[in-house]
Amino acid sequence: MNQRVALITGASQGLGLALAKALAADGWALVIDARRADRLEPAASALAERTSVVSIPGDITDPAHRAQLVEAVQELGRLDLLVNNASTLGESPLPPLADIDLSVFRRVYEVNVVAPLALTQALLPVLDASSATIVNVTSDAAVEAYEGWGGYGSSKAAFEQLSAVLAAEQPNVRVLVVDPGDMRTEMHQDAFPGEDISDRPLPVEVVPGIVALINGDHPSGRVRAAEVVS
Repeated sequence: MNQRVALITGASQGLGLALAKALAADGWALVIDARRADRLEPAASALAERTSVVSIPGDITDPAHRAQLVEAVQELGRLDLLVNNASTLGESPLPPLADIDLSVFRRVYEVNVVAPLALTQALLPVLDASSATIVNVTSDAAVEAYEGWGGYGSSKAAFEQLSAVLAAEQPNVRVLVVDPGDMRTEMHQDAFPGEDISDRPLPVEVVPGIVALINGDHPSGRVRAAEVVS
């Protein structure tokens, strides 16, 4: 298969869907997932008008679901891009660390750290064969101390360190840790319930910078999408 292939997790809405649309327009074949089938199916139908799409609903923390994603990639015969985008805030409104439910805290780490590592491990042979790019979506909450963001922010900090070590250990695979900045998404609204977030950019406004990173030669490392000239 000569067509470039991308796997994007959490692609039914927000940044994941916006990036999938941009890559579809650029001729990429797509494997996409999301937890909610009712949101993933219409997204996949719209994308299928532009390119070939394999959509697999499921929870990224489920080993059986990850195995389905890996099988879909293997059937396509290559993988040029893995976008670990799926993540969770945990609770809304965001609780202080003194009050955070530890079962919720563990779930945040399972979704935001353990699951993307597990998926990456399973896909490393095909990623290495294609000298592929991994885009691990992070947040400024990984490097700044915001009240209420201890669960999500610390999980993203762990994800960033994991990504840096992975890049050192896998020199044939480029690992981009991409901070898209604040966006007008459902997740961001959940982080600020009742607040007006209409001043934040839509994901479609952020995507050109990410696409430029994917298509360019930026080395492994952390980068803010807003600083990339598309």
